[in-house]
Amino acid sequence: MDVINAIKSRRSVRSFKKKKVSLNTVKKILELASLSPSGSNTQPWNVHVLIGDSLNKFTEEMVKEFKKNNQSLKLERLNYMKKYRSPYQERRRKVGWDLYELLNIKKGDYKKTLNFHTLNYSFFNAPLGLIFSIEKDLGWMSWLDYGMFLQNICLLCRSFGLHSCPQAAWGLVYKKANKFLNLENNFTVHCGMAIGYENKNNNINTLKTEREKLDNFCKILN
Repeated sequence: MDVINAIKSRRSVRSFKKKKVSLNTVKKILELASLSPSGSNTQPWNVHVLIGDSLNKFTEEMVKEFKKNNQSLKLERLNYMKKYRSPYQERRRKVGWDLYELLNIKKGDYKKTLNFHTLNYSFFNAPLGLIFSIEKDLGWMSWLDYGMFLQNICLLCRSFGLHSCPQAAWGLVYKKANKFLNLENNFTVHCGMAIGYENKNNNINTLKTEREKLDNFCKILN
């Protein structure tokens, strides 16, 4: 698959087949992804690959943590914005309600909403999960570098016939995750990613996100 088709076919998949993902394939994806650019070649990425028993034990603990403490869990640092404003609020609401419509979650149905959010912490039942950590004293440019690394993984998954779902949700359970993974004090869980083969029979994977037209975000100066 060429890079254009990989970009066009990449999307966040939230239902996977039970088919296992080859560990050799994952290693190859991560090796290639590590060719991502980074400032002064700092390469700020650190990855835990979770499969089999490790995946089951980790997700079991994280699901318990989220269910028990979801009302009080706080991010270690700001993910996006303290208060969304236009145009970000409208975009966020649009994709949120489109997704909830597919799931038949009505406004105010907190039980169904909680159950869906909890699926994040089982990697949406994918056969393989990645957890990404970063050293806390690295600056914001290193976080941008990390984003290019993550994007490479998403595109490489398509090259190997796989799909992925990057997940910022793991930042909410960073304390429990840091402890479970025995991270050194200066490291913290950044985000996660579910990887597997798409379950095309699940309606949730039909979600299509709208994108802004080029003229709305690009100014060409002659």
